[in-house]
Amino acid sequence: MDEHTGHEGHEEHADHGYLHNKNKEAYLKRLKRIEGQVRGLQRMVEDEAYCIDILTQVSASTKALQAVALGLLDEHLGHCVAGAVQNGGAEADEKLAEASAAIARLVRS
Repeated sequence: MDEHTGHEGHEEHADHGYLHNKNKEAYLKRLKRIEGQVRGLQRMVEDEAYCIDILTQVSASTKALQAVALGLLDEHLGHCVAGAVQNGGAEADEKLAEASAAIARLVRS
C-alpha cells in the first residue's frame, strides 16, 4: 500500500499537476472551509438544531466537496492523462482506465 495515497498498486508519482501551481493553495483553502462547515454540522447535531437546517448545511458541504473533486479531476485529465496519452502505450491505457473509474465513483456518490 502506498503510504502517501493509501492506495494499493499505484506507483509514486513525483509530478502532480495541481501541486506545482496556484491551485494547490486554492484547494487547501476550500478544504479548510469545508472542514469548518463539517464542524458546524457537528455542533448543529449536538445542539439538536432543526433537521432541515442540518440537511441544508449537509447539502452545501456535499456540493463544496464535489466542486473540489471536479477540479482535481480536471487537473488530472489535463495533466496526468493528457501526458500519458501523448506517450501512448500501456501507460495511456492505465491512466484512461483510472480516470474512467474515478469519474464512475464521482457519479455514484
